[in-house]
Amino acid sequence: MRFLATVKSVEMGVQPPAALMQAMGKLIQDGMATGVLYETGGLAPAAVGTYYRIKKGKLTVVDGPYAEAKEVVGGYAILECASREEAHAWGTRFMQLHVDNWPEWEGESELREMHAMAGTNVPARG
Repeated sequence: MRFLATVKSVEMGVQPPAALMQAMGKLIQDGMATGVLYETGGLAPAAVGTYYRIKKGKLTVVDGPYAEAKEVVGGYAILECASREEAHAWGTRFMQLHVDNWPEWEGESELREMHAMAGTNVPARG
């Protein structure tokens, strides 16, 4: 089962503490070594993005910068897990790193199962 995890917080423009970055590096190494972590990365600031909206049949495209949201998605991970419980354990581990290494940080993470379109599915691990 493949899952997409996103992390969202207020875009502060500050570097995370070194302790968090080291802990994240270990988590990424563990995830890659076990085959659970398929891909991960951070996203450019929201002001650099492009916004697409369809409303009442009309497509609107706005290149950044645009009105900033209070919170933005700042990173993602794609996990390949045997079960929802395994994915949940990895998501909890990721967020606990923030509690332990950057206690003043506030944000949230969302974990959603991914479904590939026919003909595009990448083989699962194992």
